[in-house]
Amino acid sequence: MMEDSKMYGIKELADLAGVTARTLRYYDEIGLLVPKRANNGYRTYSAADVRTLQHILLLRKCCVPLSVIVDALREPAFEIGRMLSSHLNDLCRQRSELEETIAIVRHAVAGLEAFEAMDDKQRFEQLKKDAISCFEDEYGVEARELYGDAAIDAANERILGMSKAAWDAKEELEQRIKNNLKLAMSEGDIDSEIARMLAEMHARWIRVHWGEDGYTPEAHVALAEGYVHDPRFVAYYDDACGKGATAFLVKVIKANVG
Repeated sequence: MMEDSKMYGIKELADLAGVTARTLRYYDEIGLLVPKRANNGYRTYSAADVRTLQHILLLRKCCVPLSVIVDALREPAFEIGRMLSSHLNDLCRQRSELEETIAIVRHAVAGLEAFEAMDDKQRFEQLKKDAISCFEDEYGVEARELYGDAAIDAANERILGMSKAAWDAKEELEQRIKNNLKLAMSEGDIDSEIARMLAEMHARWIRVHWGEDGYTPEAHVALAEGYVHDPRFVAYYDDACGKGATAFLVKVIKANVG
């Protein structure tokens, strides 16, 4: 049993704990385990230091980072049991997240293998289905609340019914909108020819999804106004065209549509 009054030198404690003297010196340098110094300048460790080292080694065995241990030991209310319980909860959460990620990657691998086995027509049909699935996951709930199930179902059917040429034209239109948005932003004029062209392109893009009968200038403006309040739309345009792109696009649409 350890004597409370006994003092240990660095080599003696290193041998007792099964660590190197270099480790103990490093712990001293970072403020993790700071011993007293004897008159000759040598490090001397008390029984309290030994208990602290036991806690440190246990926490390290449980993969707690040194930086976390340093901060924890400085807390007056430090309790190793409570810290380990908190660490265990974090590990369980990380395991759950990792298992979910593994499941997603496995699904992706299986999907890729199936995709590679398809012919060009099958791949195109799957591409359209994936696009609809992504839309439903990202915006489906809000879109159905705003426009109703019938309108969204009809939009999805239009996507599924697209020919390869129509799909490619839609993709090209989306890129042209971003390109013209950059140009319009560089001019800074919401009434310029580029800005008017941008508004018309965006209207054409909406017609592709809503259909000619579903489009109105009023609905277009209302949709655009909602962009600046939705971080997902802000990220979509700002990431592609620069900060403030979404807000500028909304101004262009309001100035030129209808």
